[in-house]
This record gives sequence, C-alpha cells and structure tokens, in this order.
Amino acid sequence: MNRTCFNTDLSIKNVEQKVSLIGWVSKKRNLGSLMFIDLRDRSGIVQVLVNDSINCPDIRNEYVIHVTGTVKKKDVPNKALKTGEIEVVADNIEVINTAKTTPLIIADETDALEDTRLKYRYLDLRRPVMQNYLDVRHRIKMSVHNYLDNLRFIEVETPILTLSTPEGARDYLVPSRIHHGSFYALPQSPQIFKQLLMIGGLERYYQIARCFRDEDLRADRQPDFTQIDIETSFLDQDQFLTMMEGLIAKIFKDTINYEVKLPLRRLPYKQAMDRYGSDKPDTRFGFELHDLKEVFKNTTFEAYQKAEAIKGICVNNVASITSRKVIDNLTLEAKKFGLGGLSILKNENEELTGSFTKFLLEEEKAALIKEFDSHNDDIIIIAAGPYNRVSPLLGALRNQYARQLDLIKPNTFDLLWVIDFPLFERDIESNAITSTHHPFTRPRDEDLKYLDSDPTKILSYAYDIVINGYEAGGGSLRIYDQDIQKKIFEILGLSEEDIKRKFGFFVDAFQYGTPPHAGMAFGLDRLTMILGGTDNIRDVIAFPKNLSAVCPMSGAPAVVDEQQLIDLGIQVVKE
Repeated sequence: MNRTCFNTDLSIKNVEQKVSLIGWVSKKRNLGSLMFIDLRDRSGIVQVLVNDSINCPDIRNEYVIHVTGTVKKKDVPNKALKTGEIEVVADNIEVINTAKTTPLIIADETDALEDTRLKYRYLDLRRPVMQNYLDVRHRIKMSVHNYLDNLRFIEVETPILTLSTPEGARDYLVPSRIHHGSFYALPQSPQIFKQLLMIGGLERYYQIARCFRDEDLRADRQPDFTQIDIETSFLDQDQFLTMMEGLIAKIFKDTINYEVKLPLRRLPYKQAMDRYGSDKPDTRFGFELHDLKEVFKNTTFEAYQKAEAIKGICVNNVASITSRKVIDNLTLEAKKFGLGGLSILKNENEELTGSFTKFLLEEEKAALIKEFDSHNDDIIIIAAGPYNRVSPLLGALRNQYARQLDLIKPNTFDLLWVIDFPLFERDIESNAITSTHHPFTRPRDEDLKYLDSDPTKILSYAYDIVINGYEAGGGSLRIYDQDIQKKIFEILGLSEEDIKRKFGFFVDAFQYGTPPHAGMAFGLDRLTMILGGTDNIRDVIAFPKNLSAVCPMSGAPAVVDEQQLIDLGIQVVKE
C-alpha cells in the first residue's frame, strides 16, 4: 500500500505515470464492460477507470480501497473536478476495508438533519465542505503562529485546572479527589495568568487556548471553545491595535487571499449604539437609527413624553408587503426586549398612515418624512423607552430586515474596531454596577475623576474587533496600578475578604513592579465561521456540542459509576 501521492497532486503533467492511490469510494458507476469509481481522499476526488480485463472485487460506497494504475488524459474533461483533465486506468484494485450503508450522504449537499450529522460526526467529517472548514481553521492557526513569532512573541500554556474566579459566566467545576469539598475550575479564559506572565517579564505572550463557559448556547457559541489569546507589555492602545490589524490582515490573506484595507475604522461605542443599535454593528447596509427626541419635543403622546429615548428606523420598499401579521410579529419582538410595543407608520403616496397617526401632530408627520428622507412604500418603525432597550431592539430589527431583503452582498467583509466602551454598566433589574468587560480593564485617564462621584460615566481602554456583525475578538489595556485595581474591586462591591479569597495571589503580584500591558483574544471558532462562509459555529469544530450542550456522538455529559462519586466525596441530589 505504498501511496505515491494524494489524488489532487495529479494533473495533465502526470499522464502515463504509474501511481498508487488510497481512499474511499465516493461513487461507482457500472456500465458493464467499464466501471468508473470516484476515489476520494482528503485532497479531493480523482476518477478511476476499471476495464473488465482486470479482476475487480465487489466495491460499494465508502469502501476503503487501494488502486494502482496509469494516469491517462480524458477525452472530455470534467471542469467540476480539480483532476478533471485526467483519470487513472486501474491495473489492480484491493479492498482494504468494507463499510455499511451510511446514515447520511457523504457529499457537500446532504439530506441529514444536524442531529444525525452530530451523532455520526466521523462520517460528516468526510464531506469535503466540512474538511474545508477545518482546513481554514488550520490555516488561520498557522498564520497566527508565523505572524506572532516574527514579532518575538512566545507561546506559553496556562493551567486548565485553576481557581474559580468571577469572569462573567458560570464556571465548569472539577472536584478534587485528594481534597474533598474543594474544586478546580476550568478557565473561562487565561485572563489572570496572561497578566501574570506580563508581571513575570515575558512582554509578548500568545496561546491558542481552550476556554470553558457554562452558559446558554446559541448558533455562534459553544461550552468549550478556542481563542487566540494575546498579551503585550509597554504598548499603548494605538500601537497594540495597529499590531493586531496586521495580524487580522495576514489571516485574511493567508486563508482566503483577501486584502484587508488598513487601518481599520474605529467607532466609539456610543456612536455604534446610537447609529446601529449594537456594539457589534454590521455596516454593510443602511437603515441607521435616528434619534427622534427633537421631532417629538412637543408631543402630546404621553408615552413619548416620559420616554428616556425615542428612536426609529426607516425600511425602504416594504410597506406594501407589511401585513397585520408582520406588524404583530414586530410587536412581539419588542416585548422580548422589555418594551410594550412599537409605533409603525407606512408611507403611502407620500403620506404617513397607520393607527399611530392619530397621536401625531401634522408637523410631526412632516418632520418624520424629512428626518428619514422617506418615500412611497417605506415603513418607519419607532420605539420608545429606556435607551438600553430601545437601541438594541431597533438594531436587531435592522439586521433582520437586511437579511430578509438580501441587502448584504455575498463574499464581502466589513471590519472595524469598536472602542471607548463604558467601564461599568448598571443592571436594569437589580441596579447593581457590574464590569462591562472584566474588572481588570483600565479606565481612561481623563475619566478617573469619576471613580468616586459617578463610576457609570467612566469610559475604558477597551476594544472589540467586529467582522460582518460578529464580535470576532476583544480586549483592553489592563489596570497596572494596584490602588486603581483595588478601587475597581470596591466599586463592584467586593469586600477585602472577597478580594483576598478570589484574587489574592493576583493582587499580591501587583506589588512587584507591574508593567503597563494590553491584550485581547480573537475567537478562533468565530473567525473560522466567518472566513469559511457558514453561520453555524458547530460546522467549524471537529466534535461540537448541540444547543443542549450535549455531544450526540459520545453521549456526554453522562452519569458516572457510584464508586467514582464516592472517591470524589460527592453525592448527587436527584430532582
């Protein structure tokens, strides 16, 4: 079974060469005196011609076979195949292993439901499209290694079994067999350790790190995921973002041969929320949010008089297809965001119509048409209420309409930085102050004056890189002053005892010459999803979990033997 090459190494240059190939039978066509086999290996497919002059064993789809033969030029090329100009005329075929009939079609287009694909993932991975996703993932990683190595970064592994610290999501806990009642936590990120590496004098660290978060799942989230983790010392924000732009440009070039135009735009968080209703805006299409406070400054509508924010979007050329059912669905969407409803107006022959018009003054109608430059068949959607509910709702509707109306050109990429995030945010329900990112994010120097008076006014040196409306990575300059770090902990309501218990070793390290440092993490899974051209993160992970955080293939999570629980000092309480 000495293989001479991969299938797609063969071309017209190899005509009359003797070759030895190994792979899976993708398809077989038996024409009596001739048989054609599409032989598939990881590189792709080559056609094998089998004459009735050779003794060919019984062959079926997905059998593993060894073929020896001669490369010949085809009379009629197959332009759909990379090897379409040639075929291999077999001298001998050997069956290495047989296969049962597969529960899914092994091809780019398959009829299998996702549950079936995940249960038989080892078969799903034979599909060329799936192998391409993993190839893109691999090329991203190689690009990262090469770029960062040339800038004198050093790759360092950080612990997987660590201390449970508050980082925004639930930890996955691992019980200790040796110390009953004590638990390790799987890291939500290497955040504390990479900062300690800066204190340790490494200056430029990176790691392609496994991370774990016990949170509710969605299409672009997994309980265990991978991030490209980076930390540097002695760089300011401009220097660091410029360095990271170079990395993302190299990734795009190396993986899909796409030229990213640098420098990337930098959009302040407040502008992003005001204009797009999202801190991860997709700016490939319009429908920007408009502030309508001035339009309704003299309103007689009581709900608008009391509203903190009144904002709207105008969607072109949809009034004629906006039925009562569509309007009801929009109202349901508003309720998901904690708002009572929406005001929806249609522009019909340059006049605003709809049940809400009875609350509008004539000058308000005219002002709305002028504000949005609205024309016949447009609809205007208005939301009023708390700012942090109104803007996200309209941002979600903006994205929804862009998808429905096919406003986004395929194979286009929109990259930008969102900067100047608030350092803190206030929980709507509890009114408690929490960190917008994490408690180690550095406040902007000019806002330190608000630490005692009004912390919610403080902006931070935090930044996210946004690609096509996805947060593809994020980070910040870090606090390196121990007094400021202590103050941040106090604002978050942590007592001295809490600080010592949760961050004791980290706070202690700040006393020994902490350098100014900055870092970020790119989501490897999301980057692969974007560059691979899929909207499902499970496509780009070899063995993912489903939306219930279950692996249909292995059955994890599962119950364990009673003795294992006894060894760990654990008793399971049944619901």
